[in-house]
Amino acid sequence: MKTDYSISLARIIKEFSLEVLNMPQSADDILISSTETNRPGLHLAGYYEFFDAKRIQILGMNEIGFLQRFTKDKRYQCIDEFFVKKPAAVVIARNLAGDDIYAELAKKHEVPLMVTADSTSDFEAALIAFLNLHLAPRITRHGVLVEVYGEGILLLGESGVGKSETAIELVKRGHRLIADDAVEIRRVSSKSLVGTAPDNIRHFIELRGIGIINASRIFGVGAVKLTEKIDLVINMEPWDVNKAYDRMGLENQTTEILGLNIPSLTIPVKPGRNLAVIIEVAAMNSRQKKLGYNAAEDLLSRLGMENDFKKSEETTVKPF
Repeated sequence: MKTDYSISLARIIKEFSLEVLNMPQSADDILISSTETNRPGLHLAGYYEFFDAKRIQILGMNEIGFLQRFTKDKRYQCIDEFFVKKPAAVVIARNLAGDDIYAELAKKHEVPLMVTADSTSDFEAALIAFLNLHLAPRITRHGVLVEVYGEGILLLGESGVGKSETAIELVKRGHRLIADDAVEIRRVSSKSLVGTAPDNIRHFIELRGIGIINASRIFGVGAVKLTEKIDLVINMEPWDVNKAYDRMGLENQTTEILGLNIPSLTIPVKPGRNLAVIIEVAAMNSRQKKLGYNAAEDLLSRLGMENDFKKSEETTVKPF
């Protein structure tokens, strides 16, 4: 079942340092639920057939300049027709709210009105990115998220397989921890997922036999990070002698998360394997593949065996 998320207008005001010209009620109680914004040029000209009142409306130089062409009475009428639609919030860019009509009508119709010094395009782009992050579809899953050589690596596996211990070893080797035990995953675009830790357990790691530690306190603030894009999923599982594991790297395995197929690997775990080093190599190899180089294909080509091996069809794991 789809869940709709929202964010308070107060957080948006704080994030973008907006100056408030009218606020009909507490900004903490006004919730924004749409990731889309609107520049109401056609609407100010009288076309309201597809007007979406849930969107934040942004008035820039074009909209303000268009209204300035009218007489004061006509301008009042256009702005009144706009505010009577009760948009969720209105932001005027470039500090162009010199006309008292905007604040007067915003107060009359109880519409939040703010102003920013930023250019319209810059503000709109930053606002959309902010809304996409905070209103994105999300799930929380048991796992560990680390950044290794700039790659976001999501470690999955049963409890006790060694995910947290591997994360600690990676942090000691200079990489960064994002989340342990619970990873909050958000789909911020049609192509990317971002992971973070819930606020109440951020930077904490559970190590069996030791207990709870704070990675940022022990290893320093350079050892942790708030968010990271998920580039690779590594499924850790106990070594099964009866299972055939990929030894060439020709399989294209993916894991489906929130409708996106993320490249993934399955790494068997047994005593004596240096998982931190293996994951470091996996991260570097993932970057090479992004750049168009596949070591397994290169080797088979050099051996003249590229026609003897057919690339395996892509397999998708659906744990979520």
